[in-house]
Amino acid sequence: MQPITGYEKGLEAVEELINGFTGFARKAQQQQQQSARRSGPKGPDEANAARAQDEQAEKPVFDPDQLALIPETDRRWSWVEIDLSAIRHNVGVARSLIKPSTRLLAVVKSDAYGHGAVRVAKTALQSGANYLAVATVDEGIKLREGMVGAPIVLLSEPPATAAPLLLAYKIMPSIYTPEFAIAYAEKADEYGIRAPFHLAVNTGMNRIGVRYDNVVDFMRKVSFHRALDLVGTFTHFATADCEGTLDFGIQVKRFTEAISALREVGIDPGIVHCANSAATVRYPHVHFDMVRWGVSLYGLHTCQETRSMINLKPAMSVHARITDTRTLPMSEGVSYGLNYRSPGSVKICTVPVGYADGLNRGLSGRTDFIVDGTRVRQVGNICMDQCMFEVDLRTYGTRRRLDPQIGDEVVIVGRQGDSVVTLDDMANKLGTIHYELACAFGMRLPKVYV
Repeated sequence: MQPITGYEKGLEAVEELINGFTGFARKAQQQQQQSARRSGPKGPDEANAARAQDEQAEKPVFDPDQLALIPETDRRWSWVEIDLSAIRHNVGVARSLIKPSTRLLAVVKSDAYGHGAVRVAKTALQSGANYLAVATVDEGIKLREGMVGAPIVLLSEPPATAAPLLLAYKIMPSIYTPEFAIAYAEKADEYGIRAPFHLAVNTGMNRIGVRYDNVVDFMRKVSFHRALDLVGTFTHFATADCEGTLDFGIQVKRFTEAISALREVGIDPGIVHCANSAATVRYPHVHFDMVRWGVSLYGLHTCQETRSMINLKPAMSVHARITDTRTLPMSEGVSYGLNYRSPGSVKICTVPVGYADGLNRGLSGRTDFIVDGTRVRQVGNICMDQCMFEVDLRTYGTRRRLDPQIGDEVVIVGRQGDSVVTLDDMANKLGTIHYELACAFGMRLPKVYV
């Protein structure tokens, strides 16, 4: 039996509030009209008061159901498009790399790297994934409230106070401290149920996990508790996407030794998994019982080496519509600081995308957008909610002249015609990784699934 969710209660409360508000407004309007009809001849003061009442009665009552029908892309002209066929394709790529009996875990943490956790999770599961992974308790709850029923593993150990939520929503935590393990098991015992978990092993990344040569002692400390149920054992590679293999090989050796040590003392490690996206592609010998398909699920490569090994399709593109255009005389500045000055014969166009939407301010003057299949230069400092780009109005040679208007679509990230701007392009200019940019674009911009 599924728990009653706060989400459902909240929806009921909001619906009651809206219905009560609109009902009250309509009733007040009717009463004012009836009162006006009953009244007889009035003096000047009474007439003014009656007119004020009539004006109040004539104010419109908005239907919240109709207001809700206005799509997010018509409330602000900027959005992220998520190509679900690309998600399906990328799941198929992963399945082609592993044995039919090997499980495929889709990592959907951080709202599926900005792509929308519920929709991506359902698409991945329908396409061949078996397991899901999240980073926080609330991310797991969101999946359950979105009617996602697959096994979910939490890739960290939360506070012990979150144990009831883990049990109620069937989210398996990673465990690496005896204090949490016992507290989690005790809470499960109170409800008369099991406490499933995955054992995290630290093989060299030194972020989380039980040290690889201490796993047997750890399990002996906690396995006495009847509620604990070891479902899987895993580690995480720090350098699977790097050129050198020395550190990677050390981690593999430590992990396999830890698994062997558990088995030698009669402890079943459950589902053994360690391969992230890079290792899934580059090192088939570490697939074991399950692989974790993370950033590659979204069509993003982990390193240069994988580009020649597999064909991934990016699922995210970022779009906007022009909200303002103006031609500037020579030397006029644009945006904060006026760092950009018009060279003349250019049109400056504004789009409602800024650094609060994921367009990093460090890209100011360093990235291109695409208009009608042609790359155009972003100019001026990127603002919190808006930015500008320039269109050269001069005609010369065989170059096609652009003259964009308010409402025209602009591609911030993605492909249009033969032109393309990628997250990799942006990440390279910023000295960061595309993971960060994908997550950022997905935070505020509405998502449109295609």
